[in-house]
Amino acid sequence: MKSEAPAAPHAASADRALGKDTALLLTPPVPRAGWRLLPARVLAMCTVELQKLRHDRTELYTRAVQPALWLLIFGQTFTRIRAIPTGGIPYIDYMAPGIIAQSAMFIAIFYGIQIIWERDAGILNKLLVTPTPRSALITGKAFAAGVKSLVQAIVVIVIAALLGVALTWNPLKLLGVALAVILASVFFSCLSMTIAGIVLSRDRLMGFGQAITMPLFFGSNALYPVSVMPGWLQAVSKVNPLSYQVDALRGLLLGTPSHLGADFGVLAIAAALGITAASSLLGRLAR
Repeated sequence: MKSEAPAAPHAASADRALGKDTALLLTPPVPRAGWRLLPARVLAMCTVELQKLRHDRTELYTRAVQPALWLLIFGQTFTRIRAIPTGGIPYIDYMAPGIIAQSAMFIAIFYGIQIIWERDAGILNKLLVTPTPRSALITGKAFAAGVKSLVQAIVVIVIAALLGVALTWNPLKLLGVALAVILASVFFSCLSMTIAGIVLSRDRLMGFGQAITMPLFFGSNALYPVSVMPGWLQAVSKVNPLSYQVDALRGLLLGTPSHLGADFGVLAIAAALGITAASSLLGRLAR
């Protein structure tokens, strides 16, 4: 008669395996780290913005009218009268990078309206209960604004080229242009979302946006060199991120003397600070 004693160890090991499986089922999954969610969130929101532009290009066309008028009327007129020192290049060439930066800023600076609309529609609260960190949500939205602004900048570059502006078509420099536009747009969109987190209203945000866009634009080197500004305006220009964006665009597109290292450094720091500020106020906006 055969003994059945050896079967006991197998039963014990089966019980241990079952216990491990049960423990795995009862243990909640470890949430993904914020930095691992960030690329997917940014890509998803950028894709959404591109899909919006593909389905409705009205905003793209209407926003191209103002930059075209700046270049066509203001640029060509001041090129003729030669009232502003430009370092030996036609004034329309000199101002083209400034108008590119302006058109991108005007899109990004009102991006906070969208996040207020998402709050009113209940979308923001749904996003906040997901495992996605708030910083990833803000970064995704900021880079989506950057993509939208970049598309607008491309339209303005084409208009400038059609008007005879001598722009470079070096692929590496154009990549630098894209990076400068996106970084600056990240900052300005985060500035808009930060203001949205403070004022909590679309109407108030529109008022603040309109109040700061012109000072940012005229307080930069977009239309004239810093050297011709009064002292107080030069001080404003030095802390204005738009000035660093314009300097980078001018150096990349026209080949004029610039400080690309400092320009991109300031834009990157401004973008990081903007993301931090907007992330800290996102919860207040959702209340």
